[in-house]
Amino acid sequence: MTPDEYCQEKTAASGSSFYYSFLFLDPDRRRAITALYAFCREVDDVVDECSEPSVARMKLEWWRQEVERLFDGQPQHPVAQALAPWLERFDLPREHFHEVIDGMEMDLDIHDYPDFRTLSLYCYRVASVVGLMAAEIFGYQSRQTRQYANDLGMAFQLTNILRDVHEDAQRGRIYLPAEDREAHGVSRQDLLMGRETEDMRSLFAFEADRARDYYRRALEGLPEEDRYAQRSGVIMAAIYQRLLDRMDADGYHAMTRRYRLPAWRKLWVAWRTARREAKRARKAGQ
Repeated sequence: MTPDEYCQEKTAASGSSFYYSFLFLDPDRRRAITALYAFCREVDDVVDECSEPSVARMKLEWWRQEVERLFDGQPQHPVAQALAPWLERFDLPREHFHEVIDGMEMDLDIHDYPDFRTLSLYCYRVASVVGLMAAEIFGYQSRQTRQYANDLGMAFQLTNILRDVHEDAQRGRIYLPAEDREAHGVSRQDLLMGRETEDMRSLFAFEADRARDYYRRALEGLPEEDRYAQRSGVIMAAIYQRLLDRMDADGYHAMTRRYRLPAWRKLWVAWRTARREAKRARKAGQ
């Protein structure tokens, strides 16, 4: 198995919505973003699959060293080998890879976030930084697109937090900020015990609105001249917003139900959004 095949298999096996948005890229950009996504999956799996924090820290340290080897031209892991051809072409910063690892390590140190400001740092590291690198791979003309990528990463991570709230609580991790929980009358114990109350559904609706606001800011802030190049992000946003819509229509039973879109639905939304963006680009003469 080649490094590219390893990354492709890693990405497809995850069942992520991101996989469907990559299908509409040219081959080189698709290979690059698939390798980047596989890197994120590898370091995320370290934290999720290691029950012993000390072992997880050792593995994350290995990945920090692997990033250095990657930028020194001596990568060992298939994912790093797959990333190597794209570092210079797409100007992917070394520090961004380290920032992602730092974000994953926060899961070993912080199991409850006091406020949204603290949570924002986590979201920036594990999602917005990835969005910034993805924007480089997709290509852009306006520097304003970097703000779009930052906001879109925040929106994705906030959606993930809401989608995975019960699963994360079972691991002892609470991402919904304490200040928000207090405002809605929800305790940490309510989440850890998987209780479902009207107050909790009110809290989830509040967090969903916050995510929607980031989607709005991102898409409204995306310069028209970069919209088609950044269509993969627009496709991902469409899929993730459908997921939020499903939660909303169902009444936010996130503690008792696992919200997912079926593969065929993701593909349909991706195809429809890609088609719409192509028409928009043609109309704009791009």
